[in-house]
Amino acid sequence: MTRPRFETDSGLEVERLYEERDLDGTGTESGQPGAFPFTRGIYPEMYRERLWTMRQYAGFGTARETNLRYRYLLDRGQTGLSVAFDLPTQMGYDSDNPRAEGEVGRSGVAVDSIEDMRILFEGIDPGAVSTSMTINATASILLALYLVVAEERGVSWNALSGTVQNDILKEYVARGTYIFPVRPSLRLVADVIAFCAEEAPRWNPISISGYHIREAGSTAPQEIAFTFANGLEYVERALSAGLGLDEFAPRLSFFFAAHNDFFEEIAKFRAARRLWASLMRERHGASDRACRLRFHTQTGGSTLTAQQPLNNVVRVTTQGLSAILGGTQSLHTNGYDEALMLPSEEAARVALRTQQILAYESGVTRTVDPLAGSYFVETLTHRIEAEARRLLSRIDERGGAAEAIPYMRDQIHREAYRFQKQLETNERVVVGVNRFQEDEESRVRPRPDYRALEEEQRDAVAGLRSGRSAGPVRSALEAIGVAARGSGNLMPPILEAVRSMATLGEISDALREAWGSYVPEG
Repeated sequence: MTRPRFETDSGLEVERLYEERDLDGTGTESGQPGAFPFTRGIYPEMYRERLWTMRQYAGFGTARETNLRYRYLLDRGQTGLSVAFDLPTQMGYDSDNPRAEGEVGRSGVAVDSIEDMRILFEGIDPGAVSTSMTINATASILLALYLVVAEERGVSWNALSGTVQNDILKEYVARGTYIFPVRPSLRLVADVIAFCAEEAPRWNPISISGYHIREAGSTAPQEIAFTFANGLEYVERALSAGLGLDEFAPRLSFFFAAHNDFFEEIAKFRAARRLWASLMRERHGASDRACRLRFHTQTGGSTLTAQQPLNNVVRVTTQGLSAILGGTQSLHTNGYDEALMLPSEEAARVALRTQQILAYESGVTRTVDPLAGSYFVETLTHRIEAEARRLLSRIDERGGAAEAIPYMRDQIHREAYRFQKQLETNERVVVGVNRFQEDEESRVRPRPDYRALEEEQRDAVAGLRSGRSAGPVRSALEAIGVAARGSGNLMPPILEAVRSMATLGEISDALREAWGSYVPEG
C-alpha cells in the first residue's frame, strides 16, 4: 500500500521524522542572533530587551471616525499606528470623483487633503508615536501630507518614525492599485527613498511587501523570493539615483504574512533573514547594518472565514505566535470578524489583547529563537531558502523584477488555483467551511451607512476647494507637471502642493497628465 504524502501548505514534502543527520548542509552553524546572516534574529537580545511593536491596522470611513479608533487603541496599550486607506485614496481619486462613487470609506479611511490628515492625527503627537501607512501609488502624496502636519505642529521631521509602504512593484504583480506606468512609478519610489535619507532619516521610506503576494495565493518560498526580487530592484534604483548603500539600505523594511502552517511560517521568517543578508552581501558587499532584514508581520486575512468567525481568534493566535517565534519586529493581529466587514471595536480589542497575552503570559519572549536546533525547523528553513533562491534565479534570467512581472503574476495564479482545487476536493480542510460546519448563520453586526459617509466626505472636499486660494494651487500643480517631465526629485513640489491645499486627486492628475496610466499586458 502506498503511504500518503505529507507536505506543508506550500507543497514541500514533510518526512515522518527528522534527525541530526538531516541538518547536514542547512547552515545551522552559521551565526548567533544579532550577527550576520541573522538567521536567529537581528538583535542579540531580541524580545528580552524590547518587545515587537504592536501595530494594529485600522482605518474606515472619515478621518474623524478613524481618529477615535486610533485613540481607543492607544489608550489600551497599542504601541504603533497603522493606517488603512480607502480605495479611491489608494488610486489617486478624490472622494467627489465619479470613479470614487460607492467606494468612499469602505476599505479604509478617505484622505483627500491636508485637512483630513490634520483630523486623522488630532490629539496624537506624530513625534511620539510610530506610524505606518499602507499606501503605494500615492505614497509620496500621503507622506507629504503627514510631513506637513508634523511641520505645522512644530515636530521636526528628524523626530518622525514610521513607514510608508511605497512598494509599487507588488501592485503590478499581485494587488492592482497602481496608477502610472512601471518606470515613472519606480522613479517616484526612488525619489521618496532619496528624500527621506536626507530629510527624515528615522523614517522607513519603503516597506517591501510579501504580504499581498501571499494573500494573492503564493507559496511561502514564492512570498520571500518575489518580495526580495522587488527589493533588489529598489536597491538598484536607489544606487542608480546616486545614493550610497549605507544611506538608505538600513532603513529598508519588509512586510510579510503569517499563515496557518505553523512550522513552515517560522522557518520562512528565519530563511528570509538569512537569504536577504546573503543577497545584499553577495551582490553589493553590504555592511552588516545594511544586511539586516527588519519586518512587520500581519496575520493572514485570506485565511479568515465568514463561517463561525470566532474560530478566527484561534487562527490569529497561532499565526501571531509563528511570527513571534520567527522574530518579527512588528505585528498586526486581525480581528475575528474581518471576513465579514471592517473590524468591530470588540474584535479590535480582542486582537490587541491576543498580542499582549502572547507577550506577557506565554513565556515565548524569554529566550531568543527558541526553536533553533529543531531538526525539522532547521531543515525546513534550509529548504525554503533553497527554493526561494531557485525562484530568484528565474527572475534574474528574465532581467529582474520589473521585467518579470508577468512571470511572477502567473506563478501566483497557478498556486491560487492549486489551493482552491484542494479546498473544493476536501484535500485541504478549513474548519467550519468544508468540514465541521454549523447550520446556524453567524450574527452580523449592522454595516455603517456608507452613503452618509460619502456625502460627508464630498461636502468636505467641496468646502476645501471653495475656501482656498486658486492661484497658488494652480502654480503648485503646474510645478509638479514640470518636475515629472524632468529629472529632479518630486517630493519638494508635492510638498508645496500640499501646503497650498491641493487635493490628493489633483496632485495625482498632474502626474497622470505627465506620465499616463498603466495598462496591464493582455
